[in-house]
Amino acid sequence: MFFYLAQFLTFLAMPLTLVIICLILGILWRKNKKGTLFGGIGLVLLLFFCNTFISNTVMYLWEPTFKPIAPLPTYEFGIVLTGVTNLDKTAYDRTFFKKGADRVTQAVQLYKMNKIKKILITGGQGLTPTNSNTEAALLADFMKIAGVPKKDIIVEDQAVNTRQNALFTGQKLTALEIDPKSTHLLITSAFHMKRAKACFDKVGVSTATFPVDYYASDIKADVKSLIIPSPEGLVIWHKLFKEWIGLTVYKLVGYI
Repeated sequence: MFFYLAQFLTFLAMPLTLVIICLILGILWRKNKKGTLFGGIGLVLLLFFCNTFISNTVMYLWEPTFKPIAPLPTYEFGIVLTGVTNLDKTAYDRTFFKKGADRVTQAVQLYKMNKIKKILITGGQGLTPTNSNTEAALLADFMKIAGVPKKDIIVEDQAVNTRQNALFTGQKLTALEIDPKSTHLLITSAFHMKRAKACFDKVGVSTATFPVDYYASDIKADVKSLIIPSPEGLVIWHKLFKEWIGLTVYKLVGYI
């Protein structure tokens, strides 16, 4: 229930939802001043959210700095959070990736560079999938094809949110009789790292962070980013709003 409620509340507060609500109110009240006001607000919000200079700058400030690989020590486990596959495209002989494949490819890179000895993948199916695949299983299949031995891949395929990623990972590590005081490398998208790290801290799983999958590019001011509206700006704001709402809700319910 909490999962679906959180998804609904997130939808209501999304930038595009706010724009649409304002524009609809502007149309409904078009014969009076309220309609002009709401229509104007909707247009201004749309231009603001589609400005890639603003959205990129905010995301750049939000995302933690990436970490060089060479100085990293060797960790027993790299913990990979899912949320990067397309479960609405049914296939059983390959993995369809969405943005966020860095979580997988860089985990494989860390493994092959001997920065992590094993990989624990956590994530189930999420919201209303159209097939029986689980994300963790799909990512494990890809990693095996990429050369990671099956014995070094641990799959946790029940979690449907970040809280459960942390909780079920802790249970997996306990079942494997891993020292609870040992520190593991947490691998997830940069925009999501703050909430993920807080969830793992809350359940007592010690982690160091390795953020990947950056949405922000280096900050630059040019005609394209400053003047030309782009749907990419909306995508970035969508990620930010969703993460900010997630952090707020998780704090309110005691998950972090």
